[in-house]
Amino acid sequence: MTNVLPSLRVDGKRAVVTGAGSGIGRAVAIALSEAGADVALSELPDRLDSLQEVCEAIELNGQKAVPLPLALPQTDSIDTFVADAIEGLGGIDILVNNAGVNIPADAFDLTEQDWDQVQDVNLKGLFFLSQRCGRHMRDHGGGRIVNMASINGVVGYYKRAAYCSSKAGVVNLTRVLALEWAEHDINVNAIGPTFILTPLTQATFDDPVMREDLLKRIPKGRVGQPEDIVGAVVFLASDAAAMITGHTLLVDGGWTAI
Repeated sequence: MTNVLPSLRVDGKRAVVTGAGSGIGRAVAIALSEAGADVALSELPDRLDSLQEVCEAIELNGQKAVPLPLALPQTDSIDTFVADAIEGLGGIDILVNNAGVNIPADAFDLTEQDWDQVQDVNLKGLFFLSQRCGRHMRDHGGGRIVNMASINGVVGYYKRAAYCSSKAGVVNLTRVLALEWAEHDINVNAIGPTFILTPLTQATFDDPVMREDLLKRIPKGRVGQPEDIVGAVVFLASDAAAMITGHTLLVDGGWTAI
């Protein structure tokens, strides 16, 4: 009898994960290594030390780890990063665009500088890194790109005019890249997590009013953990998702079902 269940393994693949020093990026990088991939990891130049523990976990899984600095959206930094990742891994088959920033502010008070910073990192940087990695994938038989969008890419939330706008841009950019790059066997999808508890979001959940409001919006009755996201990423990076492209998979605990 022929087996019909495709594998969720990514053995022999070379993955890039941005913003991998903590939170979702850390969990995704380790999960991809558990599934068989070597991983190049990025962090801001002044946060490279945060990658040491992640690299050790990847190596314990028997996979190669390549820690590299990356300052989004600077294209010279992106070019150097991609070149070093290709050299360190021997190529790039999977890109997970996880790095991002949020600067909460009431729309009346949001500054131009803060707006630009959020858009630059979350959307501009994501695009140009995808472009550079996509060119390599195009010339080497294809690949998988997984963009970290957000529940805030499909629904609004208070004090997140810049963030919601940037993540909505990621959702639709994902569709455009999927359309243009399908002929090159490059699948482009996105993940839309609910609010995830990480070191960077701890202050949000320390606010009891904010935490209560978020929990009321999530039918599962809890906020997300980084480990809640990794299955969706590995799935979209694997052969099991070969016919899925241009899609945003919401990992939102039921938020959008209401």
